[in-house]
Amino acid sequence: MAGLDDILNALPIDEIASKLGVDPDTAKKAVAEGGATILGGLQRNAQTPEGSAAIQQALGKHTGMPDTVDVNAVDTDDGQKILGHIFGSQEPEVAQKLTEAPQTAGIDFGKLLPMLAPIVMGLLAKKQQPEAQQQAAEGSGGIGDVIGGLLGGGGSGSGGGIDLGGILGGLGGLFGGGKS
Repeated sequence: MAGLDDILNALPIDEIASKLGVDPDTAKKAVAEGGATILGGLQRNAQTPEGSAAIQQALGKHTGMPDTVDVNAVDTDDGQKILGHIFGSQEPEVAQKLTEAPQTAGIDFGKLLPMLAPIVMGLLAKKQQPEAQQQAAEGSGGIGDVIGGLLGGGGSGSGGGIDLGGILGGLGGLFGGGKS
């Protein structure tokens, strides 16, 4: 899955493992699961015109991400705001479900997700420009397509792991317009 590989390649997994108090393999799995969850939430939000416009606006604030990330320089307050926009008031529930998953047991996703969110947004902003040009030429497009490309088309069977649909689907009407 190229998008998640991009996230993994941009991060110093050893530093994240150290911050989380786990081994690098566990940290790598957690980053992949957390990144997929954030991308999945973004993809669901991008399915509405309002959500897509909000994501486009947010991406404008996250341009210029370097090829490698200094974990200590990541703005986790910004990450918390991003998660609030993606998951609304159910962000703690998403983090808890990920924390309880057997393959990433011991990871505090309440700490990890705010670290990952600005990185994911930076990667999306970076990928959006060339893909937007290509999509315009092909007559397709939209931020949902860019996010879907990072998720590998949203298909399952890629590396096994957290049931993203179960996590996000279990959040009820949060995505798709239930914000009144």
